Amino acid sequence: MKHRAHARPKQQQQPEYIFQVESLSHEGRGIAHYGSHPDHPVEKHGKKVFIRYALPGETVRARITNVVKRLEEADSLELLSEASEMRVKPLCPHYGVCGGCSMQHIDADAQIELKQNVLKSHLEHFAGIQPETWLTPLRSQREDYRRKARIGVRYLPHKDKLVVGFRESQSNKLTSIDRCMILDEQFGSVTRLKQLIQSLNGQADIGHIELAMGDQEIALLVRETAELSVEDVNRLRDFTLNKGWQLYIQAAGKENLSRIDHPEHASRLHYRLDDFDVDFGFNPLDFTQVNSTINPQMVRLACDLLQLQAGERVLDLFCGLGNFSLPLARSVGATGQVVAVEGSEEMVQRGIENAKNNAIAHISFHAQDLTQDFSQHAWANQGFDAILIDPPRSGAEEIMQYLPKFGAKRIVYVSCNPATLARDAGLLVQQGYRLTQAGVMDMFTHTAHVESIVLFEKENQIND
Repeated sequence: MKHRAHARPKQQQQPEYIFQVESLSHEGRGIAHYGSHPDHPVEKHGKKVFIRYALPGETVRARITNVVKRLEEADSLELLSEASEMRVKPLCPHYGVCGGCSMQHIDADAQIELKQNVLKSHLEHFAGIQPETWLTPLRSQREDYRRKARIGVRYLPHKDKLVVGFRESQSNKLTSIDRCMILDEQFGSVTRLKQLIQSLNGQADIGHIELAMGDQEIALLVRETAELSVEDVNRLRDFTLNKGWQLYIQAAGKENLSRIDHPEHASRLHYRLDDFDVDFGFNPLDFTQVNSTINPQMVRLACDLLQLQAGERVLDLFCGLGNFSLPLARSVGATGQVVAVEGSEEMVQRGIENAKNNAIAHISFHAQDLTQDFSQHAWANQGFDAILIDPPRSGAEEIMQYLPKFGAKRIVYVSCNPATLARDAGLLVQQGYRLTQAGVMDMFTHTAHVESIVLFEKENQIND
């Protein structure tokens, strides 16, 4: 029996072959080799092929989409065998066209196992190490987990057509979306937002829209490429006031937002971490964790791994608005001290604001480019019992040389890129730390993004 797989409209110029899928790549594509079928070109025998939507153990007919010297890429067109045990029916009708969720055809348990294997592989390949203990993965508790999203808007004048949606896979082309299954259901349908934009005289003057959500509030942000008319702004305002949303407009070439619904109110959304009795305010453009069920678990785990005691000093690097900093301060108590460091002055001010609003006085925030030498600063010369690092995708290579000087017994590293985490882990091992625990977190379900958390402890440390 034949099963149809997800595919784009047929392009006759691209060759099609039958492949037996052997394994999965790190990003969830099936891996096969030429030579397993009699119709394969002899000159290609042994060459590796990465096939989207194909799973181990399956036989598929696939169309080649890209050819380079050492490998080829393909899209699965038809499943010619029994489906893999890890295959499930994608929930989203846009799957296979929208580039947002590349692994909806893979069972959720298999997805998290793949991500742990990716972390394991990177640690072995880049650092030659493995953790002493693997942590139980942190799992997302809902399908509609995303609290933030940027949605593309493109007016096509030659067709008098407005497209509102997400980019197609490996393309700048937008695909129209009705409802995104991983967006929090409180955002409603994308079609409703499209109808709103279509009602505007300046629909061609909108570059994109963004949605952001706190625990209670929702914000709609409109990025204009040319100034919208008063009539259009009023229409947007009426829409958001009717829904109880906040409305922001961001002018072309400007980073600042203008709050439109209630200009007299602060530009803030809010979320809370109950375990630590802390509330956070943030601007809709601020970086925050998009998965509201993973973030509390992650912060709790980080503090538990650090085994913080009252009176200890903790350093929080790449602290942002204080997502970890404030819980760390609660964990060490009023006799402890948290030093929080971040490259963005604006985010430092947000951290100070959040600490003040939560009446946490034993924390200090500092603006510092962490890719540059910071050893001369007073905050960097006081010693710490524990360190938390949550860097961007590029990792924290530049600061690895400084960490031994802090004297910390324990370091928790939170990562969104297993390759840079593994690189930095190798450097920490050279500096006298050992990797004791590691695990993955289902921050971005159905995508190939791997969020990790690891614990390093100082070698020859005697535990109490």
